[in-house]
Amino acid sequence: MTTQIGVLVMSYGTPESLEDVESYYTHIRRGNPPSAEQLQELRGRYEAIAGGVFPLRENTNRQVEALQDALNQDNTDKDIEYVCFQGLKHARPFIEDGVERMAESGIKQAVGVVLAPHYSVMSVGGYIKRAKEKAEICGIQMEFVKSYHLHPQLIGAFSRRVSARLDQFEEAGANRQEVRVLFSAHSLPERILGMGDPYREQLLETSKAVAEQAGVASWQFTWQSAGRTAEPWLGPDILDTLRELSKEQVEYVLSAPIGFVSDHLEVLYDLDIEARDIAAELDMRLMRIESLNGDPAYMAALSDVVRNRAGILKAGRP
Repeated sequence: MTTQIGVLVMSYGTPESLEDVESYYTHIRRGNPPSAEQLQELRGRYEAIAGGVFPLRENTNRQVEALQDALNQDNTDKDIEYVCFQGLKHARPFIEDGVERMAESGIKQAVGVVLAPHYSVMSVGGYIKRAKEKAEICGIQMEFVKSYHLHPQLIGAFSRRVSARLDQFEEAGANRQEVRVLFSAHSLPERILGMGDPYREQLLETSKAVAEQAGVASWQFTWQSAGRTAEPWLGPDILDTLRELSKEQVEYVLSAPIGFVSDHLEVLYDLDIEARDIAAELDMRLMRIESLNGDPAYMAALSDVVRNRAGILKAGRP
């Protein structure tokens, strides 16, 4: 008899249309509606992205479908069928909705995984907390993937993208060794450092592994997309880093946002528009690696870590 294992695929979420931006932003602000100025600024960012917000949502949907396919196609345990459900932090279906749909489908055991390779108690930890609480209410035994930042398939996928862009720099006449690679991720409040949070160290480990595999001669880590709150956030921001590199007379820069696994607003706007505009002002050539999106290697990494946690469920261990 085949046993169904549910897989809750969690991510930040994005509005489905421009009309949904206000409710989405209100949810991010914990129920506090944004001011007219704040709302217009966020809407303007979505409007600036070619195609609007719809491709962002569709991309996540495709990742969930691709993961389910990968889990079942490569599955050597024919007694198990994996069924993926989506759960979003700030948009429908919310994390709790995804768990509830599992219960309605008769799922008794599940694995939760976040579309973010690096763990922080303020990011991935929050997703897990919400899913765990709802799973307990619904009577679902759930295991969680906390991080997978050094998975060989993930490192390989990022490394190939870095190498491909460095090849393009060379073809355009640049010295490959002189291209500065800027690895980046979404900033978080500085207070995580005093909490012993592994987020920054995991990002540096991923950066180092990718740089070594891609043969990068010159790289550094920087932050991006910090929230606009009163408390300090991790820095420096990539825009400030670009200005500093200009003073060092660095002419060629490759942006490698390893903290993101798909084309989010923070990639398509913060890097492709905002950072590129700054680079142009500084007379600097800036390129960005392609996002992982539905890359088979990324799906293989996800399916591997999900199966590992499913193995714990099958063994009946707590």
